[in-house]
Amino acid sequence: MSLPRYSEYKETNVDWLGKVPSHWHEAKFRHAFQESGERIETDVVGVMLSVSGYRGIEVKEYDDENRRRSDEDLVGYRIVRPGQLVVNTMWLNYAGLGVSDHVGHVSPAYRAYWISDGFDRRFVHHMMRSELFVRGYTKYITGVRPNSLQMSREDLMQFRILRPPLEEQSAIAAFLDRETAKIDALIAEQERLLELLTEKRQAVISHAVTKGLNPDLPMKDSGVAWLGEVPAHWDLGGLTRFIGPVVDYRGRTPTKVDEGIFLVTARNIRSGKIDYSASEEYVDLDSAKSLLERGRPELGDLLFTMEAPLGQVALIDRTDIALAQRIVKFRGKSNVLKNSFLMYWLMSDYSQARLVSLATGSTALGIKASKLGMIECLLPPIAEQEEIVQHIERECSDLEALIRGSESSIALMNERRSALIAAAVTGQIDVRRAA
Repeated sequence: MSLPRYSEYKETNVDWLGKVPSHWHEAKFRHAFQESGERIETDVVGVMLSVSGYRGIEVKEYDDENRRRSDEDLVGYRIVRPGQLVVNTMWLNYAGLGVSDHVGHVSPAYRAYWISDGFDRRFVHHMMRSELFVRGYTKYITGVRPNSLQMSREDLMQFRILRPPLEEQSAIAAFLDRETAKIDALIAEQERLLELLTEKRQAVISHAVTKGLNPDLPMKDSGVAWLGEVPAHWDLGGLTRFIGPVVDYRGRTPTKVDEGIFLVTARNIRSGKIDYSASEEYVDLDSAKSLLERGRPELGDLLFTMEAPLGQVALIDRTDIALAQRIVKFRGKSNVLKNSFLMYWLMSDYSQARLVSLATGSTALGIKASKLGMIECLLPPIAEQEEIVQHIERECSDLEALIRGSESSIALMNERRSALIAAAVTGQIDVRRAA
């Protein structure tokens, strides 16, 4: 879609905002929004709400009903009315705000604001959550620790926003509601495709490591309810029976630096690979040496995450790294268990379900290294392990290419969505006719 620009622009008083249409006005946050002091005193109002970095204010979903707060616990929580701007100043660098469509309540850490006359609430929603404005908030965020960073009330009150003519705001909001809905539908299709491809890959792995490649093999009862029948000539035992020593990297938190030895964290390990772009952290040489004393990374060693996330695995593909807490390292015993087969075994549905059954934790599931021996491991002959690994890699090669393509499409559409919103709410494109 090719959209025109406005005929005239002017400089704003905000360095990160740049030029805007010459007939648009600026306003300070305190002139556009009035804080609501309404809180729960006795009766609970509405449902619990939370902020989504992608969509804004949503009804909070509980994966565990025991975590739902009692009415007594909710006394003092802020009440939110439809049409109010809800702000979490500790999450503004993650678009932690939005205009609510719901009546409900939020944590006392949030604030709720009535929107002044002269502003279209949907325009406010798109503008305040736009990528450009989020970058503006980050210039004012202060704090010592990552989880304590926030924008002060004074800085928020002085924060400058844009106020186009009201009819123009409504046109921009209508245009963005329509166009982002189209993009969201396409993203949902790609996410469903990605889900199906991932399920297919998982099925290929799970079947190969538990049933083998020959459907005519004699089978036997494994004696494990969740595993069922397995090839009769395969061995079965606790994981630690087939692997060497387990190296655990728990202990003193290493000193992080801007440049140094790459620190592989649990976030870097997923779907059988080390993703070096998922998290980029570095440690100084002394910290790296301290970690390496416990066990130097060797090519082909298997990494296993003990929590957050639990049960992700990958084979070490480079040795100039250090390994973080929540990761253990081990390898299969020589001529008994190939590391690549072991990796796929641990990725299978059966192993993942077993891990969950052994895990503990309320917010993040995890297990102790001492429990690894309770994870059952199937052991085909070494030659058959090699055939199974080759089969999995061959069958999953095309699936991996499709998965990468789908992930790339989702990333591009999200970028397109963000760029379109930022351009429209700052007047870099004129959408009045398109709206």
